[in-house]
Amino acid sequence: MITIHDVAKRAGVSISTVSNVINKNKFVSDNLTRRVNAAVEELKYSANPIAQKMKIKYTKTIGIITADLCGLFYPYVLKGLYDVLNTKGYRLSILDSEGSHDDLGGIKKFQESITALVRDRVDGIVFASTIPEETEAGIIRDLMNLPSFRKNTGFVCIEKNLSKYGLDSVYADSEAGAETATGHLIETGCRKIGHITGPFFVTIAQDRVRGYKKAMLRRGFEVDDTRMIARGDYTHKSGYMAMKELLHNMPDIDGVFAANDQMSVGALKALFEAGRRVPEDVKIIGYDDVFISSVLDPPLSTIHVQKYRMGRNAAELLLTQLEQEAGSFLQDKAQGRVIELQSKLVIRKSTVKTAPDDWILVDW
Repeated sequence: MITIHDVAKRAGVSISTVSNVINKNKFVSDNLTRRVNAAVEELKYSANPIAQKMKIKYTKTIGIITADLCGLFYPYVLKGLYDVLNTKGYRLSILDSEGSHDDLGGIKKFQESITALVRDRVDGIVFASTIPEETEAGIIRDLMNLPSFRKNTGFVCIEKNLSKYGLDSVYADSEAGAETATGHLIETGCRKIGHITGPFFVTIAQDRVRGYKKAMLRRGFEVDDTRMIARGDYTHKSGYMAMKELLHNMPDIDGVFAANDQMSVGALKALFEAGRRVPEDVKIIGYDDVFISSVLDPPLSTIHVQKYRMGRNAAELLLTQLEQEAGSFLQDKAQGRVIELQSKLVIRKSTVKTAPDDWILVDW
């Protein structure tokens, strides 16, 4: 195996000179740089990346932890992160906690992901938190006590506001968005409205349940949790099964709010199989406004979340941290910085038959 000693001997320079040329730590004359690079090429030398990381302060790598890498939400966020971080020379290391599908397993995998990224000495970590509210304080406290903070690793949370723990956060108000979605169904004439939730241990799923209930109760409609709320896990299959459950429990259902667009796809299939016309018999609205929403038949009304902007903002907050020696910067903060992104109602033919087409093909 070719070592740095071999390169130094071939180039006729010291080991430190080879290291400085490879890692660009210090200025090396053009003559010596050419000799080192020639020796590297001749010997086909490849530096040990782990050893390199141990010797330099920054790795130019950012860790990303998603809650469901197969979900249609995260590609937009990742693109926003990439577009900002790539221009600064950072690479992305993406891990998936699968926290949308399993609360205990998701927490364990989230902690393992954090540990793995810290061990790889990433400069910063952007993570989607699916940590249940009741265990949140303890898990975040453990995160804040990681040795990584003393190594100036930056942390930013997306989708959820954890600023009270000193963590910078970028999120959208899920409760307000859910209230808007449900209110739209009521305004279009729905009176028997069911809700398909996300995984109930996830805080944003609970927020969307609260928003649904708030819209119903404020307009004088009662909510029977056992009949009118069916649990999903953000997948199209769970939306299909939950819609079947709602049809069984509410034969006269005329409106459905699904907590994301993927579950709406499954719900639409169940409605079609049951012979229910959309929107004539049952109106349906989703959440997130992912690319498939505008090209469904009928196109799906939804709540538009600024997913790409979420990624960009998270990257910008992280870069600010890294410029300010992130670890000590975060530990000194009682309150993290927070960016709340505004969501908006997008009306399509699944709730209003005369709504115009607006195919969104640029995201494909």
